[in-house]
Parts: sequence; structure tokens; C-alpha cells
Amino acid sequence: MTIQTQSSPTSWTLAAELPDVRLSIELFPPKWPAGAMALLEEIDVLEALAPAHYTVTSGAGGNGNTETRNVVEAVREHTGRPVVAHMTCIGRSRAEIDAVAEDYWQAGIRHVVALRGDLPKGSEGPYAPRADGYGYASDLVAGLKARHDFEVSVGCYPETHPEAASADADLDSVARKVDAGADWLISQYCFDTDQILRFRDRLAARGIATPFVPGIMPIHNFTQIRRFSERCGAGVPAWLVKLFDGVEPGSDLHKMVAATVASEQCRRLVAEGFGQLHLYALNRAELSVAVFRLLGGRPALSLAA
Repeated sequence: MTIQTQSSPTSWTLAAELPDVRLSIELFPPKWPAGAMALLEEIDVLEALAPAHYTVTSGAGGNGNTETRNVVEAVREHTGRPVVAHMTCIGRSRAEIDAVAEDYWQAGIRHVVALRGDLPKGSEGPYAPRADGYGYASDLVAGLKARHDFEVSVGCYPETHPEAASADADLDSVARKVDAGADWLISQYCFDTDQILRFRDRLAARGIATPFVPGIMPIHNFTQIRRFSERCGAGVPAWLVKLFDGVEPGSDLHKMVAATVASEQCRRLVAEGFGQLHLYALNRAELSVAVFRLLGGRPALSLAA
């Protein structure tokens, strides 16, 4: 099988039968080998959505890029679709990061998500860039672009990065990434759609025209996502708390509420003119497929053909 690995800002493919919406799906490196087999089974279901590409995370909790490469290759080989590798630069030298980038390029991986990365677990005090490293995501973007003609996506935060001094300072950071050559802005998930729209307006007012792709988080477990949101600075609106009040995680009701919340957010974003959406699938297919179905898509229910 010939595996197509190169993508460009104009090559996002339409998701199955859902018109005018292009999907990308984010995965994370599972524990090997049992988790890898389970992930590929979930991907077989996600394939029914015909995503434009998958992305594979790196460095959650400051753990670095160790397993990303293996998962990128496995997903690419399994699906034949483009797979985008996340790259983090925190705590590593330029030489180490450049070697990872060169390995990706030689393997035919042309699209990366450039991130500073999380502070290592247990670290204290404010972030201090390593003297011989890429200090920030903007530096990493510039380094990648200087090495090869990578397509580069970067993160952005409709509710402001938790380490930013202010919303304006956070927007300055986005502008630096764009000036360094970023091709796409992919947002942290945000349950407040009005906040996403205000952020889009702020990007436009700043003169930032780089395509902005909202991140959508289907809620697999509300208790867990609420705790995680507190750590990463994502707001949990009171109306969302009320919706899940008394709803048992894992229950059919929980799944129904979660799918409805995510699909309605997607529906409104599409109505507001967004043509690309990024799904944080958390290596699980069920809710993503349900959201797609509620949006009017017709994913295949059987993949044996």
C-alpha cells in the first residue's frame, strides 16, 4: 500500500458525507503493546469519519517525545492517512530536537505541531528556558522552518494560557509563532463557544490571518475532565456542571449528554463559518462517531467490506 504522508493547508479532506466540515483527530501514545492494539481497534472505528489526518501528542506532563514517533508510524501504516507529529522542546537541546525533526522529515512526515511542552511533574518555580535549547514554541517553529519546509501547526488558548501574564501577552505569544512561520492555529478545548468566537475576533483585530481550528473535547468522564480543566486553565461553565449533575460516568445518559454537548458546539461553530474542527478523541471512538452522526454525517456502521 502506498502511504500518502504529505499534507498542505489546502489538502484537508472532507469528512465522509458531512459537507463543509473537515476533521482532524488527536490521539495520544498508549502504553505498549496492549494499549497499541486497543488504539488500532479504536482507529478502525474512527476511520468511518474519514478524517483529514490524525495527530499524535507528545510530552504530556513533561514526558517528552519518546513514544510519539512509534505511534505516528503505526497509525500511518494502519490507515494510510497523513499523521501529524507533536513536538515539544522543553528540557531538550537544539541538537536533540533537530535530530527528531530530521528523522521525521526523512520518514516522509511533513506536518508537525510545535509546542513548548508541559513543565515536568514536580518542577517548582516559573519556566526557565534551557540555554542550548529552543526556549519557546515560536523558537521551535523558526528552527523547523529553517531546517525543512515543514507544515507547522501551533497551539492557542481562547481562555488564555495559564502561564500567560495576561490575555494580551498570550496573544503576543500567538503572534510570535505566526511571525516565525506557523501555518495553522489549533486551540485548546473550550466549552464556552462565545469565548472561542471572541478569540477569533481578537485574532482578526490583531491582524492574524493564519487559519484557526477550534479544538473540541467530547466528555468521556465529566468528573475527570473537570479536574483536568482546573489544571490546564480551561473553564467549566455552570450550565455544563448542571447538565452532568447526578449523571453517572460511563452510563448511557452520560454518553448521550456528552455527545449532544459536543455536537451542538460543533454545529454552532460551523454555522459561524468554521470549516475545520479538531477532535480530542482521547483514543476512544464512540463519542467522536456519535458527534459526527448528530452533525448529519453517515459514518459506516460496519467496516468489513
